[in-house]
Amino acid sequence: MQKSGNTCRAMVENGRPVIINDKWCKGCDICVSFCPKNVLERPEGGKARVARAEDCTRCGICEIMCPDLAIQVVPANDKKKEISGTQGGSVDAK
Repeated sequence: MQKSGNTCRAMVENGRPVIINDKWCKGCDICVSFCPKNVLERPEGGKARVARAEDCTRCGICEIMCPDLAIQVVPANDKKKEISGTQGGSVDAK
């Protein structure tokens, strides 16, 4: 994923399995609907966010189904410390 001034840096080492780009997410709820483990949620009027990271199996369905390419599933063995995006899609991410 490309870095831009509109995205925050997310630390992979904190165990977040899914990175959601707030600027690309339009809050369509598709990822939430398809997640087999209910890892994602979307607050009323907000954007998708990771609610239960510990339940994520990294199946990648959310990433595949996202029409805006706003989701990246981080591989379990990823050694990178930082990637662009946000941790769980906070509505007011800076």
